[in-house]
Amino acid sequence: MTRKKFGWFAGVLALATVLSACSSNSNNANTTAPTGSSAAPTETAQSQTYKDTLNIAVTAQPPTLDTAITVSAITFDIAGNIFEQLYTLNANYEPVPQLAKSVETSSDGLTYTFPLREGVKFHNGKELTAEDVVASMNRWLTTNSRAKQLLPNAKFEEVDKYTVKLTVEKATSDVLLLISSHAQFPSILPKESIESATADGIKDYIGTGPYKFKEWKQDQSITLEKFDDYQGVTAEPSGYSGAKLAPTKTLTFQFVSDASTRIAGIKTGKYDVAASIPSESYDELASNSSIQLQTYPGGALTAFLNTSDGLLSTNDKYRQAILAALNDEEISIASYVKPELYSLAPGFMNPNQTRWATDVGKDFYNQANQEKAKQLLQEAGYNGQEITLLTTKDYAEMYTATLVIQEQLTKVGFKVKVDNYDFPTFLETKGDRSKWDLFVASTGYQLTPPQILAVNPDWAGLNNETVKKGVVGIREAASPEEAKKQWETVQQALYETGSATVLSHYNSVIATAKSIEGFQIQDSLIVWNAKVPE
Repeated sequence: MTRKKFGWFAGVLALATVLSACSSNSNNANTTAPTGSSAAPTETAQSQTYKDTLNIAVTAQPPTLDTAITVSAITFDIAGNIFEQLYTLNANYEPVPQLAKSVETSSDGLTYTFPLREGVKFHNGKELTAEDVVASMNRWLTTNSRAKQLLPNAKFEEVDKYTVKLTVEKATSDVLLLISSHAQFPSILPKESIESATADGIKDYIGTGPYKFKEWKQDQSITLEKFDDYQGVTAEPSGYSGAKLAPTKTLTFQFVSDASTRIAGIKTGKYDVAASIPSESYDELASNSSIQLQTYPGGALTAFLNTSDGLLSTNDKYRQAILAALNDEEISIASYVKPELYSLAPGFMNPNQTRWATDVGKDFYNQANQEKAKQLLQEAGYNGQEITLLTTKDYAEMYTATLVIQEQLTKVGFKVKVDNYDFPTFLETKGDRSKWDLFVASTGYQLTPPQILAVNPDWAGLNNETVKKGVVGIREAASPEEAKKQWETVQQALYETGSATVLSHYNSVIATAKSIEGFQIQDSLIVWNAKVPE
């Protein structure tokens, strides 16, 4: 198999627009223009002064800052300022060099060789070399759920002090994309930090990024400080790539689960950025002349059903009864309030991503059929056993959707309880499949179907051969048509087994100070170039 087979993949990495995939040799610099409403900082008049601290209100405390072992978006928002990757994604979702200078791919597609940038310093003063990259990347390959699933038996090795190579088991079209992705991204740390990591994760948050870790006040905030010896690239900022100027000395991420507190804080200027603005506050903030609202396609609100433990795992008809009972319009209007902030569609991928968008499985979607649900329950032999819905109030839309689902399932005869936890505990409890039967999660869009959580066995316990084979088929497909056919088989299987269902597709809303400069959004907050005038 040669790299020629994968030429079609350049056309499938689109979100709202067509994106390009990796080639065997990449450019050394990223020159794409930045995204977001605020341009990157430029030289300003000496009379203008800026705040020393950027205050960012996020909805929950992250479970960790170890990007290899979590799927938490808040982790990536914060840790992305501390750690960097070999490759990352620009504004067009193209893989571009970050700590690597370039990549050379072998003709059989099995070996990727990365020369490293020299003179890059970690926050502890140590120079980045191949041994650090090898230790970091091999840990990611063996501990990260997505890497274990999609890059089995892959291995990084040192070629020389400033060169590493990756060897993969099979030639697939998405290797460079996987190591460039921001979700669950592979952070590069000193070898010593990797060696001292435990099963609970890394203990030393030492990276090469523009900000270094300063303090974590449990249940309050995380503070980062500018790294004065940062050695970044000089290309134009673009997505997660390009120059990172760190014009603000301190970044403080404050954990503010109460939406009204975030709203009040952005209005008074206590916060410069406030994430996850509830839809009921949209009009109020939109009319405020000192605030800017930024709306972007966020992802799919998705319900995951337990297929490996508990009552729902014993009979497909229990899960199909739940899918029959769900009224997704009712769930979504309660969760998002404003109809323009969500849309209904059965696809797990971004509906605007035409290469992957499909309505396969639509007969199982948004059925709102109570009589069918009752009949399926009867056929399954339901005898009043209690099922548990797992949720967290830290994400209002997930909590609200769960309460509506509880009501809908109760109406068709299920005995239902809701267990609510803070977000880190929610994620921990999700890992024990004996403690839940269904949970709802806001899942961000991914570039390719094999990256979505619904097909990841470690996420909700799905172990389905049709899904597994389809994921492999997508990655090894010789054409986009073949890849989409494989994806349609996978999506159909997800609905037929009742392992997961999309509830709706949502737009995310972030509020910032109107005067903020250099702030960007690309699936998440990008604040390393942000500053606010005093």
